Amino acid sequence: MRKAPTILHLDMDAFFASAEQASKPSLRGKAVIVGGLGPRGVVATCSYEARVFGVHSAMPMAQARRLAPNAAYLVPRFGFYRSISEQVMGLLRALSPLVEPLSLDEAFVDLEAGGAAWDEASARLAGGKLRADIRAVTGLTGSVGLAASKMLAKIASEQAKPDGLVLIEPGTERALLGPMSVRTLPGVGPATGDHLRRAGITTVGEIAEAGEDELVRLLGNAHGHALYAMALAHDDRPVVAERETKSVSVEDTYDVDIHDRIRVGLEVQRLADRCVRRLRGAGLSGRTIVLKVRRYDFSTLTRSETLRGPTDDPAVVREAAARLLESVDTTGGVRLLGVGVSGLADYTQEDLFAQAAGEHAESEVEEPSPGEPAEAQSAPVERRWPAGHDVRHAGYGHGWVQGSGLGRVTVRFETPDSEPGRVRTFRVDDPELEPADALPLVPLLPLVPRRPEESEASNEPEASNEPEASDGPGVPEEPVVTPVQASSVPASLPKSRSGSEGGGATSRP
Repeated sequence: MRKAPTILHLDMDAFFASAEQASKPSLRGKAVIVGGLGPRGVVATCSYEARVFGVHSAMPMAQARRLAPNAAYLVPRFGFYRSISEQVMGLLRALSPLVEPLSLDEAFVDLEAGGAAWDEASARLAGGKLRADIRAVTGLTGSVGLAASKMLAKIASEQAKPDGLVLIEPGTERALLGPMSVRTLPGVGPATGDHLRRAGITTVGEIAEAGEDELVRLLGNAHGHALYAMALAHDDRPVVAERETKSVSVEDTYDVDIHDRIRVGLEVQRLADRCVRRLRGAGLSGRTIVLKVRRYDFSTLTRSETLRGPTDDPAVVREAAARLLESVDTTGGVRLLGVGVSGLADYTQEDLFAQAAGEHAESEVEEPSPGEPAEAQSAPVERRWPAGHDVRHAGYGHGWVQGSGLGRVTVRFETPDSEPGRVRTFRVDDPELEPADALPLVPLLPLVPRRPEESEASNEPEASNEPEASDGPGVPEEPVVTPVQASSVPASLPKSRSGSEGGGATSRP
């Protein structure tokens, strides 16, 4: 008996970048790139307008700047994205009790478990309503894949990008998978893909033709059996509502290698405090403290120490991390540091494993904004203005940082429901300018279903040559403001599989 296509996979379209465009009217329809803006930064997400220039997720930021020099480059606002994600996940949980989040912008849903769908027609209706509800609540778009298994639902949502819905009908799975690259299957990364290619296997159909015994010989027992089953479209993995957290960790990459041993030690202490805050925020404790150090030559060292029982005491974690650091040679310079806690538990044996004498008082260290260069705790506080982050001026109201440098900060004053705003420049220490919380997005009307012939239309996005916001100095105080269209994402875009959020052919119900 064929299974109904009631497993849904939702993937929000260019989530971080789309959220920034919805939040900033002047960036709608423009190339937007979100990520670390330092010399070693990488692209977290980019808008579809930026992908036209070849930019994709995980690309070095320096390369993205060469490809799209006029794009808007913004530092991530994870708190803002998390608030939108919570709204989206709430809509998913209204459909079914079995929701498996994979990240802030991606999740599986078992529609049948919630009674939301039981066959092809009801699954398509549920997927279409979900897309409309997401747009109505957040103003953003998401792509939906529907199939009889998690693997196929994820493939379907990738085909649906951007802003579409694809349902894989039962009985068509083998024909669909056959010509696809082996990298399409879960668990096939670059190394496995190269190994299969050397054996003359490049497509999913060729995996099926090779046979199970050959796959086991090439990849080993467990991996070979699993891969062969998936090539035959067999995937029995259930949607799991709660994914167990295995570790909690934080890390920072530095624009300039750190050579000062004292500074390295202070950074480790700061990271330990941040890690404990995350640990306590999740209501967890852990037994194993892990230190990660990436040195100047890109060699990465990991050291760990296991305590006699779980702890969430910041002093204990700081001291363990400091001891681990003593065994690492950092004389050549350090480019990345990280502190983590694993062996998690949902309880703590208070003070039993405290290794510092006397009472342990938690250090009240403020966590820096995401993407902001880490500062030593003993250094004087310097006002920094990350590009894209929200600010408020006593005289001009709410705005966002368009760029900063040479003692100046340039701000564009606009809100999600305003017209594109004007730009003004201030001193970085202007007392009337202060950081602000992000404003909520403006909900949009639900999607109007398109006629079938409209879904085949292909409108290539036009590349904009207008200068965009940058993170450096020299941003003009009063740039020309160009009216933008209401729709920021074109109906159809060129196929791309680059990065984790690559676009694909659009298919709509």
